[in-house]
Amino acid sequence: MTDNRSDTIETAILECVHAREPGATICPSEVARGLWPANAWRSRMDEVRAAAARLADSGEIVATQHGAPVDIQTVRGPIRIGRPPDNAK
Repeated sequence: MTDNRSDTIETAILECVHAREPGATICPSEVARGLWPANAWRSRMDEVRAAAARLADSGEIVATQHGAPVDIQTVRGPIRIGRPPDNAK
């Protein structure tokens, strides 16, 4: 179950991903920077990654690291978020 803040983050992720060309990706920090002020976005990255994990679990996005798909819940380090391949959804 998600709350309104989670819904807002998920919506922002989807909007950012779909604003890019197919095959392009975003950094989760782009979403955080768009939702919170300059002095607060870094502390909210866990929330953004959690929202991205929910979207990945539902097949709405894919997370990658160095171009390879990864599980957001277990991967460490920077990731990129993009649309799933056309044949995956």
